[in-house]
Amino acid sequence: MTDGSNATYIATRRQLRGVAESLIAGPQYRETGTIKLAVRADGFTGVSVRLSVHGDQFVSGSHSVPLAGPVSAVADEADVQAGPPSGVYEITDPLAADAVLDIDHASAELLYRSLYAGGFALGRVLPGGHPVLWPEHFDVAVTADEVNYGVSAGDDYHPLPYTYVGPWAPRTGEFWNAPFGAVLSLDATLDLDDLTASVADFFLRGQRELGAAG
Repeated sequence: MTDGSNATYIATRRQLRGVAESLIAGPQYRETGTIKLAVRADGFTGVSVRLSVHGDQFVSGSHSVPLAGPVSAVADEADVQAGPPSGVYEITDPLAADAVLDIDHASAELLYRSLYAGGFALGRVLPGGHPVLWPEHFDVAVTADEVNYGVSAGDDYHPLPYTYVGPWAPRTGEFWNAPFGAVLSLDATLDLDDLTASVADFFLRGQRELGAAG
């Protein structure tokens, strides 16, 4: 991606993470006590409330609202009390009520595809796990044997989608290229099947590296 498209992706990513946190995880936590979300092919959803994102639509029950314009207007039309899940984790980048949503379609599609591929890959490599999309970091992840496996939509460390293997205990060696373990940038040109295979291969390599180090 070019610098211009990177900036567009980052803006869309930050907006969608804010939507996940303030329009789904926050209301869900206040109603049912959990912040866990789940990935979908074209978005993400709450696990215990009927709130979700599908493409460029915010869905509340059977009612769809375009993800565009002021956040407060989207929340009012969807009859949702907006706001992050206060008291669960440190809220560092809340979505302001007067923020204006302007979701780039191509960026959103890349984000959804990356997270969905991550969920598939986690299920393939760690079939006993239950992939969760966490609103705090906007990553879909599973923890097994004191190792975090996941796909992130991007963050301050790495602005574009990436997959990671993060052992709780620090490791050294060529594979471990990040402060928290190992990361691999995702190829934005890959389709869902090839992206899933790439992520799964990275998880398996991480397991081999961990086994060799052990």
